[in-house]
Amino acid sequence: MRVLVVLVTLACFASAQHQALIDYLERRLQTIEDRISLWHEQTARYASELRELKQQMVSQLESLDKEKEFLRVTLDGVGTRVDRVERELDYLETQNGAQPCVDVDDKLIEQQVMLVKEKQKAKYSKLSDCSDMISSIKAMKILKRVGGPKGMWTKDTGRGSGKVYIFNGTDEDTIHEFASVQDFARSQGMSLAKNLKLPSAWKGTGHVVFNNYAYYINQAEEMMVVKYDMKNSSVTDSAVFPVQDHLPVYGLTPETVMDLAVDEEGLWAIYATRQNERYISMAKMDANTLDIEQMWDSNCPRENAEAAFIICGTLYVVYNTKQPGRSRIQCVFDVNDMVTNEEASLVYFPKRYGAHSSLKYNPQEQLLYAWDDGYQILYKLVMKKKLEI
Repeated sequence: MRVLVVLVTLACFASAQHQALIDYLERRLQTIEDRISLWHEQTARYASELRELKQQMVSQLESLDKEKEFLRVTLDGVGTRVDRVERELDYLETQNGAQPCVDVDDKLIEQQVMLVKEKQKAKYSKLSDCSDMISSIKAMKILKRVGGPKGMWTKDTGRGSGKVYIFNGTDEDTIHEFASVQDFARSQGMSLAKNLKLPSAWKGTGHVVFNNYAYYINQAEEMMVVKYDMKNSSVTDSAVFPVQDHLPVYGLTPETVMDLAVDEEGLWAIYATRQNERYISMAKMDANTLDIEQMWDSNCPRENAEAAFIICGTLYVVYNTKQPGRSRIQCVFDVNDMVTNEEASLVYFPKRYGAHSSLKYNPQEQLLYAWDDGYQILYKLVMKKKLEI
């Protein structure tokens, strides 16, 4: 009997030790699980912080790349201006001989002033035999609606290209390229587009695409025309537009500080300055070098103007009428004085949604590419000769 009691006592003691061991092990396992859970939480937090840091670094690097490219473009422009000044100085030295420094500076200033005046007064020498002017607008086709209320769309105005380009917005840096008008029309938004990222943002809606180059306006401290090679994705040239105190060109499109245009004669700039603040001015540019060839002050007011375009050297300014959605050509300026306001002021645009933020003429098709409150519109033009009255 005593032996049985002893055995029972030993069994109870062993069972208690076993239970204590199990409890101890469970507590240790729970502690380890808690630490593992804490480690997972800390690891997840550190990974999230690292991802955020990476995103910030990528964003900063992209910003630095943009600033680097913009500085490079600016320096290239400065270098081009220095080269031009050096050529002018060399020319003056060969023509007038060595003079005291003050005399040379005075004569150089006088020459620059006279050069601008001559460019404004000289008779324009046409590069083509184009003598067309608008007779009426035959038809309007609303292609689709994509993008914001203001922007620009166009086909390459040079020969042999059917590509279409979308500049959505007034302060962006990505061009959307479509292989054709048909691809653009059937695309869901920009899904069929090839995106071309510029080294700097454009300003306004005054851009053009001409012979595989995009010409756009960049405004920092100075007004700069940038020439971008679409094939090589690089800036080939840039130039500061040599006019001070710029104003928005059109009263109803204040984002457009300068409007570039292409016609049968080549590249043009439409602009306004504080010196002639009530009216619109224009200049003929060399598309290869971006040099200014000649300048004019028109008699077309900026007030209530929506947009403008150029055909055969004639500036057509479109104004908003008192009727909603109606616009008309109310002022023209011909560089050779062959067209008067009376001849062109009866041309009305069909009724639309809002106001034009851009109008781009394609001389190969005699079509106007218009952007109206996010709608992309084509206008078919009927032409006549300038000498027909």
